[in-house]
Amino acid sequence: QVQLAESGGGSVQPGGSLRLSCRVSGPHIRATNIGWLRLGGGKEREGVAVIARGGRITYADSVKGRFTISLDVDKNTAVLQMNNLKTEDTAKYYCAADERYWNNPLENLVAFTHSGQGTQVTVSP
Repeated sequence: QVQLAESGGGSVQPGGSLRLSCRVSGPHIRATNIGWLRLGGGKEREGVAVIARGGRITYADSVKGRFTISLDVDKNTAVLQMNNLKTEDTAKYYCAADERYWNNPLENLVAFTHSGQGTQVTVSP
């Protein structure tokens, strides 16, 4: 059974940084597509960043140059480092994983089979 456990949310001022972690229980993390999506501010769920099974990384345009997704293989954990946070980044962030092949995993994050409970990120002055 696949389980995802997020941690690392919180509140920061604009320009600040936060680091989110998603520990995967079940498959080896390199055997999955894994990424983050967010929901907040009256917007639809948005795929933020994803690492496909083959290692290809894709970011939403809104976070390019500010967010970095990576894997800590030893801990079977995905990490989202968020720098230069903006108020519009305020949302609940969810980790999602799926073992299937996706031609465009970022756009299909919302359809991934497994997701965590989410962690709140609040950016305010």
